[in-house]
Amino acid sequence: MNSISISDLKINPSKAIDFATDFPLAIQNRNKVKAYLLGKDLYEKMVSYIENMIDKEMVEKTDFKKGKDFESVAKKFNI
Repeated sequence: MNSISISDLKINPSKAIDFATDFPLAIQNRNKVKAYLLGKDLYEKMVSYIENMIDKEMVEKTDFKKGKDFESVAKKFNI
């Protein structure tokens, strides 16, 4: 994982954002990670992945044998 000091981040934030496009960038203060910077595309991929996993879990937990149909379950969970 790439890292950058908070001082370097202050000097050139655009460069830090460019580094964070595909992978998280650790922001360090006195050699301790204090935060992570994520690029827009990476953040959106992570959110999409999490949403898909939650949706999948809800569908797997639903007992369709009790007469529930997929459309009503999907509507309930905004899938």
